[in-house]
Amino acid sequence: MKKIQMVDLGGQYEGIKEQVNSAIATIMETSAFINGPEVKSFQSELEAYLGVKHVIPCANGTDALQIAMMGLGLQPGDEVITADFTFAATVEVIALLQLTPVLVDVEPDTFNIDIAAVEKAITPKTKAIVPVHLFGQCANMDAIMQLADQHNLYVIEDNAQAIGADYTFNNGKKQKAGTIGHVGATSFFPSKNLGAYGDGGAIFTNDDELAHTLRGVVNHGMYERYHHDVVGVNSRLDSIQAAVLRAKLPKLDQYCNRRRQAARSYNSAFRGQANIITPRTTQCGQEICDTCTCHVFHQYTLRITNGKRDALVKHLAEKDIPCGVYYPIPLHKQKAYVDERYNEADFPVTNQLVKEVISLPMHTELDDEQIDFITKTVVDFVNG
Repeated sequence: MKKIQMVDLGGQYEGIKEQVNSAIATIMETSAFINGPEVKSFQSELEAYLGVKHVIPCANGTDALQIAMMGLGLQPGDEVITADFTFAATVEVIALLQLTPVLVDVEPDTFNIDIAAVEKAITPKTKAIVPVHLFGQCANMDAIMQLADQHNLYVIEDNAQAIGADYTFNNGKKQKAGTIGHVGATSFFPSKNLGAYGDGGAIFTNDDELAHTLRGVVNHGMYERYHHDVVGVNSRLDSIQAAVLRAKLPKLDQYCNRRRQAARSYNSAFRGQANIITPRTTQCGQEICDTCTCHVFHQYTLRITNGKRDALVKHLAEKDIPCGVYYPIPLHKQKAYVDERYNEADFPVTNQLVKEVISLPMHTELDDEQIDFITKTVVDFVNG
């Protein structure tokens, strides 16, 4: 059996090696390192894939979130509601802009933001909601957009983990994750489903005026060289990363399908295990249907309910099986974001999840032998 990796980027590279190497060689020869043809081509190709009017590439996913908020003109003191159970980048940019983060609990089965908690948290100071499409599937965007319309709020989708996922509205309409709210942000960190070989990110919107503002913000506030019309930052996707992403984009659906198939195999092996809760897809139910496109499984995350999660992490390491705990500490308990406004009684799900979640290897190169070894190791230990 080949070595098990959390993410096998080397194996994936073999399938796109010729195209990537050729494109990088051309960039080196032309020296078009910044805002070159590869970036412009990737931008238009991603717009076509997502069915969105505007893609604004930038340097990383954290910048994408920050620039989205800057483009919307949010002001210091404005409240922004987001999920307590996610990576810190989401709340980090809110704090950096001197906005007021309002953290709320999540759902126990999807791990996504709890709609009732969002509604309860809305005040006259609330200006935006940031749903995080955690681990590869969308939050309840029907309900979120309804709340936003009702209270005149912006919706900024944190789509760092769900690019390629479809969201099916209650009326049957389908739309790509990240293109539903007023603006969406994504990351092209190497381990993402669509990952570069360095940092990268992008912002999505169908709003022409907002797109114009965002294009200025990413480039020092310039639309014309040395004319600074808005306060901006320096955040650009470089040509080499764009070339890598161009090679991967046509394979994104294939990559996501490979992840879904691995998730089906995991689910099958864990079925009927009383102490193991498998991830739930929002629009297929507990299982993953044959035509599932609602979940792209950036992570495959279990809940271990008999108190053995931490011991399991150590046991898997002893067996050379990588794993991750995403996330071990709620944001409302992180030193940087502790706030007397928060009441522990408002975070029962998040406080439980951080004790139970464990993410297993998930990538396009997983094979049946590896999955069998991983699942048998987990089952035997949890039930032992």
